[in-house]
Amino acid sequence: MNARTAKVERETRETKISVEVNLDGTGVSKIVTPLPFLSHMLEQIARHGSIDLAIHAEGDVEIDGHHTTEDIGIVLGKAVLDALGDRKGIFRYGSATLPMDEALVTAAIDLSGRPFFVWKVPLPKAKIGTWDVELAEVFFEAFARTAQANLHVVLHEGQNLHHIVEISFKAFARALRKATELDPRALGVPSTKGMLV
Repeated sequence: MNARTAKVERETRETKISVEVNLDGTGVSKIVTPLPFLSHMLEQIARHGSIDLAIHAEGDVEIDGHHTTEDIGIVLGKAVLDALGDRKGIFRYGSATLPMDEALVTAAIDLSGRPFFVWKVPLPKAKIGTWDVELAEVFFEAFARTAQANLHVVLHEGQNLHHIVEISFKAFARALRKATELDPRALGVPSTKGMLV
């Protein structure tokens, strides 16, 4: 089996991002960003997605965390897309409904090659540490767009903002893990069209 790994870099006047992924990893992560809560969430993606993940990010957080959060989503999405290669033999679909105390979130993903994003996680204008919680939506939208994935994230229950955001990342990680896994019964690309686009 070919290694399903990728490294993607992006540098703009606002950010400098480097992401390395190994889809067949064990959840090892090395995350360096100027946004501690976001770093903690990215560690959840690695751990619960069983993806080895190295991210180094610099950004204009003296303005706010938007550019850095969005660009990490962009680069991570591209890295996952590159690591998937021709996507032959993958499950393609993945979903997870996970609880964290009072919070319950479903994430569902289709690595279809057709970007679409639905976010039904109503959050107030607030911060967790130095990070604006509204940036969770920005991150996932950027990921879905560049990974060419159809991603839905839905909140069923929840009051505590930390719990809601964290379980959103964990559910996403579990869904991504399933979708990227290789199906031993699959032959070729998982589509009757013979291609994913």
